Amino acid sequence: MFPELFSVRGKTALVTGGSRGIGYMIAEGYLRAGARVYISSRKADACQRAEQELSRFGEVHAIPSDVSSEQQCQALVGEIAERESALHILVNNAGAAWGAEFDEFPDAAWDKVFGVNVKAPFTLTKLLRPLLEAASTRDDPARVINIGSIDGLVVPGFKNFSYSASKAAVHHLTRHLAAELAPSILVNAIAPGPFPSKMLQHALDEHGDEIRARNPLGRIGRTEDVAAAAVYLASPASSFMTGAVIPLDGGLSTTIGTQL
Repeated sequence: MFPELFSVRGKTALVTGGSRGIGYMIAEGYLRAGARVYISSRKADACQRAEQELSRFGEVHAIPSDVSSEQQCQALVGEIAERESALHILVNNAGAAWGAEFDEFPDAAWDKVFGVNVKAPFTLTKLLRPLLEAASTRDDPARVINIGSIDGLVVPGFKNFSYSASKAAVHHLTRHLAAELAPSILVNAIAPGPFPSKMLQHALDEHGDEIRARNPLGRIGRTEDVAAAAVYLASPASSFMTGAVIPLDGGLSTTIGTQL
């Protein structure tokens, strides 16, 4: 019973922003667990490199797409639909960030960040609903997993106003979609803390020791941490869970009061 309970073997997943960072880690985790994976990201060369690297773990296909564009979302969904009759897992991971001082923070930062981080997950979930429902069963519904952030749970130490607001929006959108799409599609979110990614690399380079020391577990996230959470949320083990936002941060956001 238990091996099957936590299995995603034979399932098909789409991971947006899958060419690097957390998306790459999730794609690797699914492949290692026996799923077939499609990855997308804005840059074609990055997609191709990731496909080559990830292919050692299983069957992976890269489809370049800028998910901030509704037209490109439609094209991405069209390509998936040409190759697959059903999609078991959608991971809305593609993200954008912007940092600037409060008095200098531009309007463009809101349009760009909300377009990628909030609008795109809604659009892709809407367009992929028929394929997700085709994969759904009573005992093991299809899954949508949104990637939020602890910056949407607590006030961050960075001047990333549109990013933190967008991730709080992702968390609430997760709950709203969960209510709308149940029981055939379960929608949950992971809210990562510090992981090695391009978005956090500068901070890690400048303040890595401090970031690790501030974490209750004394480290940053690893591939297996987010891969395990993503596999759990896509497996039969989580079939009685929807609308949840899971902090994945070594206790950083949930124990913040003890660090003051």
